Amino acid sequence: MNITIEQDFWALFPEAQISLLIVKGLDNRVDESKDPYFKDLLAKGAKRAQDFISEEPFTQNQVIQEWRQAFAKFKTKKGARSSIEALLKRVSQEREFHPINPLVDIYNSVSLSYAVPCGGEDLAKIQAGLYLGKAQGGEPFFPLGADSDAPALPEEIIYYDEAGAVCRCLNWREAQRTMLTEETKEAVLVIEAINEEQGQRAQAAMLEMQDLLQAYFGLTGEITHLTKENPSLEL
Repeated sequence: MNITIEQDFWALFPEAQISLLIVKGLDNRVDESKDPYFKDLLAKGAKRAQDFISEEPFTQNQVIQEWRQAFAKFKTKKGARSSIEALLKRVSQEREFHPINPLVDIYNSVSLSYAVPCGGEDLAKIQAGLYLGKAQGGEPFFPLGADSDAPALPEEIIYYDEAGAVCRCLNWREAQRTMLTEETKEAVLVIEAINEEQGQRAQAAMLEMQDLLQAYFGLTGEITHLTKENPSLEL
């Protein structure tokens, strides 16, 4: 299996970096006795996130502006925003974060701490390789929590495999089919960056992600940073 970032993505974002962490041998089952640990982890992430949203109004913060400008470069569903905007908005509203499952909690805490979009997919559910690029349009997509198809738009930037869309509008919306669950044994965790400064934060975030994986799972996984010059990873 390959993970490949296609040329039409680099044409829009030549300075981008897509950071991957491949981890296998997981036991991602929820243990409610660990809820206080993950609540604390998420709360600490939310506190660190406040450094990135000091401006008023909220939309004037640099992180928000950079990702809104990025989303303006390709076709999106109306109202689609970067996943990091959604997390930072919750912080600005002083809303509490609750545990979901260990992998998701870890990447959400890292996403908050470094103000970078993070996501993850169950590698066992990816069919014949994972790609990031422009949609042809009509790729099947069943969002988390939905019971009907919401296919990708032509020229929308999506993660996809042989069976359809995996994430729409970069990491905006997740498909049920490949999402991380308690049954996930092997995963790819992804951090997106579209400029050099974000890329530096993403690299630091990935190292922290490894530390958190080691602390909880006893696994670190392998990090790869995909760029225009190095656009593909063979697993």
